[in-house]
Amino acid sequence: MSITHSQPLIGHLLELRDRLLRSVAAILVAFLALVYFANDIYSFVAQPLLAVLPEGGAMIATDVAAPFFTPIKLTIVTAVFATVPYWLSQVWAFIAPGLYKNERRMLIPLIFGSAALFYLGAAFAYYVVFPLAFAFFATVAPEGVSIATDISSYLSFVLKLFFAFGLAFQIPVATLLMCWSGMSSPQSLANKRSHVIVGVFVVGMLLTPPDVISQTLLALPMWLLFEAGLVMARFYKPNKADIQNNENLRENHPSLYETNH
Repeated sequence: MSITHSQPLIGHLLELRDRLLRSVAAILVAFLALVYFANDIYSFVAQPLLAVLPEGGAMIATDVAAPFFTPIKLTIVTAVFATVPYWLSQVWAFIAPGLYKNERRMLIPLIFGSAALFYLGAAFAYYVVFPLAFAFFATVAPEGVSIATDISSYLSFVLKLFFAFGLAFQIPVATLLMCWSGMSSPQSLANKRSHVIVGVFVVGMLLTPPDVISQTLLALPMWLLFEAGLVMARFYKPNKADIQNNENLRENHPSLYETNH
């Protein structure tokens, strides 16, 4: 590798390191600001279960250190979620110089829309799925069985659901990208609707705990989000002239493209 090519590479690696450090620092600052409220945050997340426990039901800690470490673990995750807009902006600042104008116009709303959809998915899980699912679980316990959920097990359960619903709510973004990149078209995807419906229920089965309620409550929004993505994809199409110009620039001026990256 020549010095000419190695210097830009080293510069990009240094920039990447700086942006990673800034993102980690932002997460650390958020954690330090939230750690005092760690127990309150856990109580908030546990509220959907506590609200439906029968009289005498309670959450328990089977590990000696769990009452301390479980809220701390949740606070770390909360800090990561809370700083999503910041470290996404760092990602965008790193990749933006290597993109063309029309690519920037495309990716800006998708990147930050993706974060908003993830938050929306987590909120849907907390405010809609948890109350329904936990109310169902609380009423089907066999007679003589006392419900006493371990706090660590509960946290693992809800974090899986938060992640599953946040990921599932990315379907409109994935649909737009497929259509914008030319991998598919709105009409082609619409013709495969029956396969998509089967697929979302399979994904719901894989991403959620093994209960029908969680699986169905994940699969139905995924289907509706797929339909919303199709509607948006019909209006969010790439400019063919811009695409052709980009391809010509890459072919005729590869050095310019390398510099941008």
